[in-house]
Amino acid sequence: MELRSPSDLDRQLDRELKAIYLVSGDEPLQITEAGDAIRAAARRWGAVEREVMEVDRNFDWNALDQAANNLSLFAERRLLELRIPSGKPGKEGGEALRRYAERPAEDTVLLITAGRIDQASIKTRWYQALNADGITLRVWPVETGQLPGWVKQRLQSRGLRADAGVAELLAERVEGNLLAAAQEIDKLLILNGPGDLDVDTVLRTVADHSRFDVFGLVDAALGGDVARSTHMLASVRAEGIAQPVVLWALVGAIRSLGQMAYRIAEGESVDEQLRKQRVWEKRKPVHRAALKRFPLRAWHHLLRRAAKADRVIKGAMPGDAWEELLHLTLALCGQRPLSRPG
Repeated sequence: MELRSPSDLDRQLDRELKAIYLVSGDEPLQITEAGDAIRAAARRWGAVEREVMEVDRNFDWNALDQAANNLSLFAERRLLELRIPSGKPGKEGGEALRRYAERPAEDTVLLITAGRIDQASIKTRWYQALNADGITLRVWPVETGQLPGWVKQRLQSRGLRADAGVAELLAERVEGNLLAAAQEIDKLLILNGPGDLDVDTVLRTVADHSRFDVFGLVDAALGGDVARSTHMLASVRAEGIAQPVVLWALVGAIRSLGQMAYRIAEGESVDEQLRKQRVWEKRKPVHRAALKRFPLRAWHHLLRRAAKADRVIKGAMPGDAWEELLHLTLALCGQRPLSRPG
């Protein structure tokens, strides 16, 4: 069954959990959040095992058959994830998917996330088999005219009651980038808490961050400028910016660039990724520098280091939170080896 929107998926998951889900498109935030919703539903269903397979040029499609046949020793429910960045499984992959759809593995939810699937692929036997036996959802970029409505709905979902004009202001600021919009909304929630939100508060928050320049810190680190990065980190600390806000800005950049690095490793060009992620022209040089500086695996190490900083900030483990933020900033600069985080 083909769904029309992520909200349709939420309603479907409230009713039942299907054995097969295919989420495709070229809008990263919506794909990520749809996948998260399915993973959460699988956990509620009792899936305790999770296996992830990344489809690249050298992927052996026999692995899908083997995963389907390898039942858990303890007969536990599981989540099987198949990631197809190109959106094109090819002839061999299409046959493997069709076979799986005809005989899904027992006690297993298969989650397939893929790049945009074209009209020709929708007519193939493999897509039709997945659609007949499971749930398919194609996500699309939100059009400019629809973005204020999307922003308003997002604000409400985060417990923020926005006055007239707030959604339009934020939509104009993010220039159509859903990920940037989501980050701005999360930032407002962190700084102001849930409740009423007016235009003056949004403008004041934006002005504050322009002055404190947390995003300038991020760009300095992405560009590998150690001296400027450490100076700016010291400045935001002196200004009294909350540690979670600083970490939030750094992690947002790491996640976005890690996703870009993965797509590039799969064969997409840097220019294509910068365009798809809607990176502003003035920020493209530092993004290029960071992508050139780090191999794909390094972004995973950076996320693990960020997770350690998060635990220290929350008091879940001992340490100095600002020191952890400094280590993370320097690691993002490429100044220190990405040693195993604690």
